[in-house]
Amino acid sequence: MSSHPNLVYVFPDEYRKQAVGVANQDPVITPNLDAFAEESLMFTDAISNRPVCSPHRAMLFSGKYPHSNGVLGNVNSSTVQYENYLKEDERCFSDVLHDAGYAQGYIGKLHLDPPNEQAHYTEGARGDGRVWDSYTPPGSRRHGFDFWHSYGCCDWHNQPHYWHGDARIDQRLEVHEWSVKHETDVAVDYIENQTGWRDPDKPFSLFVSYNPPHMPFDQVPAEYVERYGDATHEDLLTRPNVPSDERGDRARQDVKNYFAMVTGVDEHFGRILTTLKEQGLDDDTIVVFTSDHGEMMGSHGLMGKSVWYEESMAIPLMVRWPDRIQPGRDDLLIGTADLTTTLLSLTGHADQIPQEMQGNDYAKALLGETLERPTSALYLETHPGRPEDGRRGVRTHRHTYVAERSSDGAETETLYDNLADAYQMENVADEQKDLAAELRDEMDGWLRETGDPWIED
Repeated sequence: MSSHPNLVYVFPDEYRKQAVGVANQDPVITPNLDAFAEESLMFTDAISNRPVCSPHRAMLFSGKYPHSNGVLGNVNSSTVQYENYLKEDERCFSDVLHDAGYAQGYIGKLHLDPPNEQAHYTEGARGDGRVWDSYTPPGSRRHGFDFWHSYGCCDWHNQPHYWHGDARIDQRLEVHEWSVKHETDVAVDYIENQTGWRDPDKPFSLFVSYNPPHMPFDQVPAEYVERYGDATHEDLLTRPNVPSDERGDRARQDVKNYFAMVTGVDEHFGRILTTLKEQGLDDDTIVVFTSDHGEMMGSHGLMGKSVWYEESMAIPLMVRWPDRIQPGRDDLLIGTADLTTTLLSLTGHADQIPQEMQGNDYAKALLGETLERPTSALYLETHPGRPEDGRRGVRTHRHTYVAERSSDGAETETLYDNLADAYQMENVADEQKDLAAELRDEMDGWLRETGDPWIED
């Protein structure tokens, strides 16, 4: 077994922790993920620290928190003025592996590069005038990935487009099938390597970034919807924190399609696992399944992400490495930047982790060794134009604490006891002021450590 294993990292967008069958929460159909979970170390308390697309991806690549890597919100034409994008000179996870001799592939959504004056070659401006999609040119902006089949940000799941290899911005590849199926086809080709897309003498890392189950939820093949038969929203939307009034109407409309997307992702993830086995690569490949953030799907009357509720910030995280990582469950409070340093360590590059990276290396925990474990994970809602405002908080094994600061400096506090109140329906900040103050101190420690301007020293 190599000291520098391959890495396959699959992270669908907006895939919440509850939407895996073995979690026994959402009534989803995920046979491949359920089987994978039995072969993996499954983290029950993995957190997306800034649960929205671009900031999560920037943390994952850079190993830094938003105020250090500069990506505080989603990358689009309205945030370019704040230099809210992954910088070309950022020393990323993939740069380290490239320099260590890895072949590397990136497939799917990136959402880290700024749109430019040639946006008409991309998705173009949306209804509100903002441009979200972007082209990443060959070279240093790809941060060490030598195989490229990607795009910026576009939610055309049934008609996706990509820039392949060294294609110019005006050479966009149009595809007329569900993006998850197409991207899996490309991933399978990359692993099999019959097309010669990678050097077979090198270890490889492959990142597969599906956009589904991200909205729009109706862009899903009918075959996956049909697997849920005549199930109604009452059968599927089982969380008691979904309001019965009009605030839950959108979720009642969308939940079957969201779960159908989840099932489609599960099927195609299974194809990747099968290919690794057929190629004799599974024993020497670390496989990670996770997500950038969750989806509220009506809980607390909300859709989308970014908030501190479990449906938004708690993510699935399963890691398989046969004979090295023992299957089971672990309640390690692991955050996004921690994944960066931990995976660099697991792939044999602990001595090459850049000093600037802020994530903690938890490789010992994955390998069954003892280490000092964190007592909390940081939560952030940050804005590129107002970096000192927004929300900050911590999630411990039992509690979620959040402070919110408005533009006039006023603050409010939220505290949930997730053991006594699993669906976070009662704010107990006023009743438990001492605990709120204790968690505020823990939060402040995180903010000082990560250079957050929320703290005024």
